[in-house]
Amino acid sequence: MEIISNPTRVEINKAAQALKDGHLVAFPTETVYGLGADATNEKAVSRIYSVKGRPTDHPLIVHISSINQLDKWAVDFPEYAIKLAKEFWPGPMTLILKRSEIAKDFISGGQDNVGVRVPSHPVALALLSEFERLGGLGVAAPSANRFGKVSPTSSTDVQEDLGMYLEDTDQILDGGRSLVGIESTIINCLSKLPVVLRPGSISNGQINKFIDAEKCLESKLVSVNAPGLLFAHYSPNAKVLTDGVPNVGDGFLALAEIPTPSGAIRLASPETVDQFAKVLYQSLRFGDKKGVKRIFVSIPHGDGVATAIRDRIQKAGNAD
Repeated sequence: MEIISNPTRVEINKAAQALKDGHLVAFPTETVYGLGADATNEKAVSRIYSVKGRPTDHPLIVHISSINQLDKWAVDFPEYAIKLAKEFWPGPMTLILKRSEIAKDFISGGQDNVGVRVPSHPVALALLSEFERLGGLGVAAPSANRFGKVSPTSSTDVQEDLGMYLEDTDQILDGGRSLVGIESTIINCLSKLPVVLRPGSISNGQINKFIDAEKCLESKLVSVNAPGLLFAHYSPNAKVLTDGVPNVGDGFLALAEIPTPSGAIRLASPETVDQFAKVLYQSLRFGDKKGVKRIFVSIPHGDGVATAIRDRIQKAGNAD
């Protein structure tokens, strides 16, 4: 396994060729790091499931370089989906659409739909563009961590989580720490109105501006199987709690304006809600490294990315 920091054009080409040859490449996105494979190569995709320990019926998101590649993976998409794609791509938004013939069951989890997104990280876009130049159609890439655990926001996280499972021919591209820090907003575009399946940094309010409806629907009870919808997910080894008072030696995460309870170990002091999202997973990992048994989180209020933070913390706290 090779780790490549600040990859050059030549190194991006080698990574894209590695994907074409059926190997895995972990790469940075603006949300979290992804573990990529050629989305048309069933054997390569099966290694993603094996390396992550991921259930094979759990669908993957296909990453493409631009909206111009969308019709290769999806068909019969509504007009509002195009509006959303034009507005928010490249960016932290995944659209669930009716799949085309090239989106096979091993990508979709056996469903008739597929998740697609265009990331905005320059390394990710360069890799995807080069992969497509070499004849590739898209890169399947869930988060580059063991299934159900805390998502990675740095190449070091990826190495620590997956290094023992990756092969010498696989690669990790280092593009710095992820700027957003939580996974993309997932929007179900299979009905007349879009439905937010997983909240992210793109809010309902932002989405509403670009659809011909009064509001974007948000539903916890949906028939579509999509990443990040499990009851328990994003979980550190420590127990995550949002109520109660920390004891001496417990971890504590809150906005900087909230003082640290006596004896608690401060994991981070973000100044804003956006910073809170960026350091969330990093803080949960830091708590595990400090060996704390419990992490108390004072969740920020508000809409937008605060909603996404609450979603991730709730799921992290549902682990046994």
